[in-house]
Amino acid sequence: MERRNQTLPFPMSNNISSLSGSDAETPLLNDTVDDAVDYKGRSVLRSKSGGWRSAVFIIGVEIAERFAYYGISSNLISFLTGPMGQSTATAAENVNAWDGTASLLPLLGAFLADTFLGRYRTIVVASLLYVLGLGLLTVSALLPSLRASIYQTNKVSSSSVSEFQVVLFFFSLYLVAFAQGGHKPCVQAFGADQFDGHDPEESKAKSSFFNWWYFGLCAGSFAANWIVSYIQDNLNWGLGFGVPCIAMAVALVVFLFGTPTYRHRIIVQDKDSPFVRIGRVFILAIRNWKAKPLVLTTEAEYCGVHESSEQFKFLNKALAVRNGLKEEVKVYCSMEEVEEAKAVLRLVPIWGTCLIYGIVLGQCSTFFVKQAATMKRTVMAGFDIPAASIQSFDSLAIVLFIPIYDGILVPMARSYTGKPSGITTLQRIGTGIVLSVLSMALAAVVETKRLKTAQEYGLVDKPNMTVPMSVWWLAPAYLLLGVADVFTMVGLQEFFYDQVPNELRSIGLALYLSIFGVGSFLSGFLISAIDEVTGGDGHDSWFSSNLNRAHIDYFYWLLAVLSALGFAAYLYFARSYIYKL
Repeated sequence: MERRNQTLPFPMSNNISSLSGSDAETPLLNDTVDDAVDYKGRSVLRSKSGGWRSAVFIIGVEIAERFAYYGISSNLISFLTGPMGQSTATAAENVNAWDGTASLLPLLGAFLADTFLGRYRTIVVASLLYVLGLGLLTVSALLPSLRASIYQTNKVSSSSVSEFQVVLFFFSLYLVAFAQGGHKPCVQAFGADQFDGHDPEESKAKSSFFNWWYFGLCAGSFAANWIVSYIQDNLNWGLGFGVPCIAMAVALVVFLFGTPTYRHRIIVQDKDSPFVRIGRVFILAIRNWKAKPLVLTTEAEYCGVHESSEQFKFLNKALAVRNGLKEEVKVYCSMEEVEEAKAVLRLVPIWGTCLIYGIVLGQCSTFFVKQAATMKRTVMAGFDIPAASIQSFDSLAIVLFIPIYDGILVPMARSYTGKPSGITTLQRIGTGIVLSVLSMALAAVVETKRLKTAQEYGLVDKPNMTVPMSVWWLAPAYLLLGVADVFTMVGLQEFFYDQVPNELRSIGLALYLSIFGVGSFLSGFLISAIDEVTGGDGHDSWFSSNLNRAHIDYFYWLLAVLSALGFAAYLYFARSYIYKL
């Protein structure tokens, strides 16, 4: 049987079979990892490759990459409403559109990785584009001073240069989103590939990897929320974008440094692409839609296959069709391929019912930040924390809670349930959704109090004045969302990695990310629609640029209700879900 390494950084220069002689002389032959090779195509030993040995490099890369990404996204609304001069509603829509695009593009990046380039190559190419995008973003932020210089020397009109600055800024911004789309799903899938799911100890370690992966992600975003936001608000926007660029360049160096230790998964080349197999099942099921179920059952038995579940029985129509001559049967798809298609289809209702969670998370980098900008942020005399740094409480909760979850709660649950991860991934996801409902309700209560405080002090029509209410009132909602993330975000990562066909694990993680991409677009749509409906007839919109006349609290209550309804739907589908074996 021919085998090909789909994720190798270079062609296999040494055939695995040619190494059998040298391997035979190795006393650790039984320690060889099945279906994995190193970057030169040689078989690898468990004791000298993969595991945490490789994972620490990849988690380090994630810390740097998230530092770069959140260095842009966490304070983007301040840049748009500040130097760019956009309204609050428009800026929020632009942030949601960019964030949504960045979360959907991993579907493209994962497809290219799983089908053509392989994960290693995709990560390297995406990292180079990432550095280029951040570099151009830095240049775009420095153009105002350049514009003044050009105007003095060459008498170029400032308006044309300003238009060029806007175009360059958004081009650079979306280039970062495109690069992130290739980087994000591949790095995480490549990190999980370093653990052998067939080995009991490494299987447990893989479950912990997803926890510590998210720990690293949040450590990077926590640092960005404080360091980069302070630089952007108090020093210079060009420097504030330049620091993430340097961090991303460091991330690429760290990733390349770990190359000799990585395991690269190999796949059997005697099958069609998983996209072809799954697509064929759906096409044939539709083509044979009018076939009688009884006939199909007989034909399935004739072909030596048996139905493993009662779900999505219509896909069984892709198994075989009668050729019209006596008992002659023509087989189109195997039962294994049908079950593979069913496994993908089962993900759809889980994906759909988690979208409201993506909408909730979209508020952390938009309205929460604008609220913080109106509140008292003084820590000590002469020092106010940046409004965007309030997002660090989300990361702080995650950083503090993950060790508790992984070191205390999981072992306790494991001793009771006998499951390696303590509780099922769907139970974990559902717990986080419930916590997100509570966080939105809490955020609504806090915003109501902020509006009353503004009224009491006569600041309703003075939006530039600080409302005498501490910004720390926003912390509990962020902390609750952080704990929710430990359950739902990490649970979604593990769920979509494990429940897709093995060859599509990058796609699985891209599907998880797409929840937040579509959620961001839905958030932008809701904001636009509500702004249009509530801002007519001379009334102030819920999202008025003067936040003291706005009603973001109504929006939070609406999200809390939608989240509760979404959880009810999620619970219905989760209870009937059949896990992939």
